[in-house]
Amino acid sequence: MKQTMTAKIISEHLVSGKMTAGEEIGIRIDQTLTQDSTGTMAYLQLEAMNIPRVKTKLSVAYIDHNTLQTGYENADDHLYIQTVAAKHGIVFSKPGNGICHQVNLERFGRPGWTLLGSDSHTPTGGGIGMLAIGAGGLDVAVAMAGGAYYLKMPKVCRVELKGKLPAWVSGKDIILELLRRLTVKGGTGRVFEYTGEGAASLSVPERATITNMGAELGATTSLFASDEKTREFLAAQGREDAWIPLAPDEGVVYDETVVIDLSELKPLVAKPHSPDNVSPAAELGDIELDQVAIGSCTNSSYLDLLKVAKILEGKQVHPRVSLVIAPGSRQVLGMLSDCGALSILLRAGARILECACGPCIGMGQSPKSGGVSLRTFNRNFEGRSGTPDAKVYLASPEVAAVSAITGRITDPYTYGEPPVVAMPQQFISDDNLLVFPPEAGQAITVVRGPNIKPFPLAKPPAETLTGQALLKVGDNITTDHIMPSHASLLPYRSNIPHLARYCFSGVDASFPERALAQGGGLIVAGNNYGQGSSREHAALAPLYLGIKAVIAQSFARIHRANLINFGILPLLFADAADYEGIHLDDKLEIGGLRSQLQTADTLLVSNLTTGREIAVKWEATERERAIILAGGLLNYTRNAGGVTHA
Repeated sequence: MKQTMTAKIISEHLVSGKMTAGEEIGIRIDQTLTQDSTGTMAYLQLEAMNIPRVKTKLSVAYIDHNTLQTGYENADDHLYIQTVAAKHGIVFSKPGNGICHQVNLERFGRPGWTLLGSDSHTPTGGGIGMLAIGAGGLDVAVAMAGGAYYLKMPKVCRVELKGKLPAWVSGKDIILELLRRLTVKGGTGRVFEYTGEGAASLSVPERATITNMGAELGATTSLFASDEKTREFLAAQGREDAWIPLAPDEGVVYDETVVIDLSELKPLVAKPHSPDNVSPAAELGDIELDQVAIGSCTNSSYLDLLKVAKILEGKQVHPRVSLVIAPGSRQVLGMLSDCGALSILLRAGARILECACGPCIGMGQSPKSGGVSLRTFNRNFEGRSGTPDAKVYLASPEVAAVSAITGRITDPYTYGEPPVVAMPQQFISDDNLLVFPPEAGQAITVVRGPNIKPFPLAKPPAETLTGQALLKVGDNITTDHIMPSHASLLPYRSNIPHLARYCFSGVDASFPERALAQGGGLIVAGNNYGQGSSREHAALAPLYLGIKAVIAQSFARIHRANLINFGILPLLFADAADYEGIHLDDKLEIGGLRSQLQTADTLLVSNLTTGREIAVKWEATERERAIILAGGLLNYTRNAGGVTHA
């Protein structure tokens, strides 16, 4: 039987279920990654499983998010992660070594492997033919303990790239075009496989940009073939032995197909406040800039920043613009220095930031109030930059560099000849900030700072669920809305009681106080609830506040899984119009809950305030039903006598 790349990798890693779209499957995970924003919680959960040493082929703990150390909290978390990594057999990437996805692509990624990461942009690894999936930290902890990762078998959508990219158009424009067509919900339940002559012509960094931003489509992951370009990239990294060929079988039938003629693409820009709000740069009009930020896991490769340096050579950043550049890894920064590109960037007026996530997650470099920022990042959600009323646009490094010179968003076609760069024959490896674990770490003492608090555990649901609708929100509520992530809050990622005080603070600042006063309740939401990052804090903080269920028109994949993992019931309106039938503070009740959760697909919610009954769907697998009934994945795992190994 002819197979897609997705089917080939899944079939080699399948431990349970059938590979039928929509059916639950369990797959063996070869490699995991965490970052410090989600990692502390993941390792606390791993410790709770009493596993002496991780059972994956490779697990890596990165420090790349919380690198701004204005107090002891981040440094304490870093020490905790370093000691727990050494104890349990995990590679530790120190602060300054780079962004997890960029470093993993350079130093650890392997075609044909499965990768599970506690970060939604883990699909970056698909740029070299990995089945790389973002998930909540608890799912990653289970994988490190040797357990399978469970998901619904996705549909596989072919994105056929025809033709050749015109001048000034890059991989960023390809994924922005796909977002323009399909929206931030268009990838739900899907894997995107990029094929065709256009796909074969793209460099690995361009491919990684595309698979990285596939997360913005809501996709499970995205994949490119592992071909000669992949082999050359890995050989240049000194890792040719990691290469294997991977391609879809000739004539394989896909569930869906999207065709993009690369020759017709133009430089594109995503406008505030969503990555799918896309227009050609030439059609935006005269938009003056206050800031340009280049970097993030999407566009911080050596080739990206070498292009930026060539554009800026002999030029000056516009007097009104602050240009900040964050190289994606220590390797990238070192090579820019060695070839003289770093001096070009500095002389042009750029500010060079640490090799870390930085401004992308609101960790520094927030724009001025009402400021306009053009960024090469993956998300431009309202307030994500750290400035609530900032207007953030997304574009390629080429558009960003030209616009930094002109002081306004500029179509680079009006600028001149595009930069031409080539993949180096050899990347200069610098692994000095990687700490490899000892063969036996049992004697190592794990160090916990005072900011590291126990995480909340759900209780098995009662037979009757009763509570107020404590919050009603609309469509596309992101995890940034639910649990804000900026410089003042990121240091408290290991302190859920503190974080919970700011849950939904940008939506309704009274929500935490009301939730605690009422002893918890329910949340009502529109479409695509929980889109964005994989942060399970967006489930843990509501859990701490007593939220028992979320009733929505639809959920984002990772957040729905996180809700179930922590014992919060994700319910769907059977009729989307019933969303209008629940109002803030309405008292809701579901009777006979436990018995219904075991077998029913539809539950009735009684609105005790209005007297109406509303049907909601409980679309869950047998395993998910058991997890909810146990009060979350950790309780379920303990009840089962430990992790069921893949």
